[in-house]
Amino acid sequence: MPRLVISTVGTSLLTNQIDDDCDSYWNEQLQKYANLTHDELNQSHPEVANKIAELQESAEQVLATGNTSEIREASAELNGIYGLYEEDLSQGQEDIHWLITTDTEQGRTTAEIVKSFLVDQGIINTNIYPEPGSGLSTANTHKFSKGIAQLIPWIQQITEGYKKQTKICFNLVGGFKAIQGYMNTIGMFYAHEIIYVFEGSNKLIKIPRLPIEIKKSEVDPYKVPLAMMDRGELLTSWQETKKVPLDWVLVVESEMTLSTWGQLIWDQCKEHFLSQDKPLKFPKIEYKDSFLDDYKSKPSDQKVSLQENLARAALLLNNHTDGISAMKQDGIFRLRRYQGKHKDIDHFDLPEARRVSCLAKEGQLYLRHYGEHDYVNDNP
Repeated sequence: MPRLVISTVGTSLLTNQIDDDCDSYWNEQLQKYANLTHDELNQSHPEVANKIAELQESAEQVLATGNTSEIREASAELNGIYGLYEEDLSQGQEDIHWLITTDTEQGRTTAEIVKSFLVDQGIINTNIYPEPGSGLSTANTHKFSKGIAQLIPWIQQITEGYKKQTKICFNLVGGFKAIQGYMNTIGMFYAHEIIYVFEGSNKLIKIPRLPIEIKKSEVDPYKVPLAMMDRGELLTSWQETKKVPLDWVLVVESEMTLSTWGQLIWDQCKEHFLSQDKPLKFPKIEYKDSFLDDYKSKPSDQKVSLQENLARAALLLNNHTDGISAMKQDGIFRLRRYQGKHKDIDHFDLPEARRVSCLAKEGQLYLRHYGEHDYVNDNP
């Protein structure tokens, strides 16, 4: 069975190239400016940028000419990968590799070196996450939390497409400790196994996925605000937000969104809550019996997609003084009135050529029908 291997990447490949004679100074410099991007480092500390380029050249030389033992000693990430393939990288030529790094000069440089090496070894399907400009770093809590919050749905999406026919492995030998800690927890939900290497050796440790399951009964009381926060920031003035456990949310001034743990919890059970026979009771949205009949007849995936869109509509209605106008101005929904014989009825668009007819009045939406364009237009 082919593997999807997700490896956390740190900077050991660079720091391991520092000469012992100047070990203290350059180790301190690299640690001090570890969270600067390429542009930031070149503008403010070009001497450090030049040193990184020098260390990169040295690291590439070690990987090009060193034996397996020397390569494993030079790179924590490759140490784990070599262990995974029992020191025979040809075993991984059909596998998919993703290297998780920080959006920093040191992180991206290290990831690029590892990627080039793996591609040269025939593991050509090797990629780097995230894209430049993401801002993921350990510089401060805000940047780190924002980056991890983007990482979780990415992992969910990429593993979803492979989990049935591919073994998913998290290689957590390298990487920053803060990211490793989160990835270890995330891996318990999404990986088939997590691998480490014993400190000071090449002996591999494989930890199988534990049978962890979120208790849906504990999530149920908060399902509506969680569904809404999954679509964007929610105003803390809404009374329901105050009921959500504090560990599940991040609050910035007057807005609240899902924390890393809140996102992880919701991702594990949202399909369950959004595919039930009845839609969630979102604020300022009411359902006519005709809408409920349309909803009940749809398959689970359509129910989930519809409710995710209703959650975003509820956000607009809840977060704006004039939520109806916000729905009208939204580039996707484009809430508007029918022309002609149905001129007393409103409607709004959804992705995948679907539509909802409704009555919009006094800041609320009264939903009438849901389905494909022609069905709703002929029977609004």
